[in-house]
Amino acid sequence: MTNVTEPTAGPGQNIEGEAPETEPDADTEDVTVHDDVELERTIGLVGGLSIGIGTMIGAGIFVFPGLAAGNAGPAATLSFAIGGLIALLVALPASELATAMPRSGGGYFFVSRSMGTAYGAVVGLGLWLGLVFAAAFYLVGLGFYAAAVFAELGIGLPFDPVVVLGLLFGVALTALSIGGTENTAKIQNIVVAILLVILTLFLSYGSLDALGVFGRESVPGQFFSQGYFPVLSTAALVFTSYLGFAQVATVAGDIKRPSRNLPLAMVGSVLVVTAFYVLTIFVATSAFDALALERLGETAMVEVAREFVGLPGAVAILFAGLLATFSSANASILSASRTVYALSRDALLPRKASDINLRYGTPHVALLAAGGPILVLVGTGEVAVLAEVASFLHLIMYGLICVAVIVLRRRDPDWYDPSFQMPGFPALPAIGAVASFGLVAFMQLPSIAIGGGVMALSYVWYRYYAGSVELRGDF
Repeated sequence: MTNVTEPTAGPGQNIEGEAPETEPDADTEDVTVHDDVELERTIGLVGGLSIGIGTMIGAGIFVFPGLAAGNAGPAATLSFAIGGLIALLVALPASELATAMPRSGGGYFFVSRSMGTAYGAVVGLGLWLGLVFAAAFYLVGLGFYAAAVFAELGIGLPFDPVVVLGLLFGVALTALSIGGTENTAKIQNIVVAILLVILTLFLSYGSLDALGVFGRESVPGQFFSQGYFPVLSTAALVFTSYLGFAQVATVAGDIKRPSRNLPLAMVGSVLVVTAFYVLTIFVATSAFDALALERLGETAMVEVAREFVGLPGAVAILFAGLLATFSSANASILSASRTVYALSRDALLPRKASDINLRYGTPHVALLAAGGPILVLVGTGEVAVLAEVASFLHLIMYGLICVAVIVLRRRDPDWYDPSFQMPGFPALPAIGAVASFGLVAFMQLPSIAIGGGVMALSYVWYRYYAGSVELRGDF
């Protein structure tokens, strides 16, 4: 039996979780209880992988190559590999926690039930805003690719297309998510399938060309052309690319057969995407040197494809870039709303935010609470800052997720009974925590300041609004 903590009191009162007598098993179709309304479990393994892969593949492959190569040169491949390794070290403990607590809210839920309400509130509010920054970053990237399509067609627009198109897509995706999670997941599956086919064909051709199997041999230049330190600072920048696996845990309340599908979706998506990232940077730095890629900026991959295949390649990558940034933004908005939903259920945000739309079965207020701030940030158009702040907030949460596994294994409460136990305990979660916290030190100071400010405001909110709320982990 899987018991869920269900707050029944408002702020300023103690909240204890009791197991509903009629609650079904965690692997059945409908288990996430909210008063008399439940979130349906409509997302299977393919959908979970699509959320993870679709979120991660967008920024990593289509927005970052120019920025990353400009910072670290060909060694940006190592930056992406480091990011993937840290993500894998976190995906394993996150998978264990998710099978023990398959509830919407992901990292917030794990930390709050293992380390206390104060930690959970800071992580939960930080996760919500971290996903808001990430979604805004993806939407700005989507705006860049949409603007590039108009430029390729020779169509001039009387306004800044990047921001305006990003805002329009943000409104459309929020409305789509309100219309139903199942519809959103189906679109995500189709988008990711098309995207992977295009990328596999392009990267296979580009790799063979770069290695001289056909065409010209053009391997990257000096590997550490920018030095060694930029490898780690670039890893901190591009870590936004690896937020997708945690977003699978954030929608755990929508996942079918969570004990099986959550670990497979999280670990599998990290492994698949890391391979794509490393290969992409190799192909990009084989086509152009680091300075040229930096000048090409957010749409550098379009010119890489043009270099290898000509106009058909450029058109294909433009189309893939639109799909990728679309899927990343789509998954981030969905995950941000589920974090708001979980915080509201626990009375750390107003309970109104966890209302369920009875027609569509979606938390419409939570979706609006996610979509509104995203549109404000899209208006800034600041790609690098948005990416790093999102990375900062997630890295703090990832480090605490690793600590949470250690805490729960040591404490061994009766309710903690995960169907998946990570290997290498306690060494691997300890390394994951140190790596997550340590990568923050290589970020730019403005990003650290903004991220630290978000955490400080989250704690102030907790003390002011819900300082007496106590959450208990009975599952």
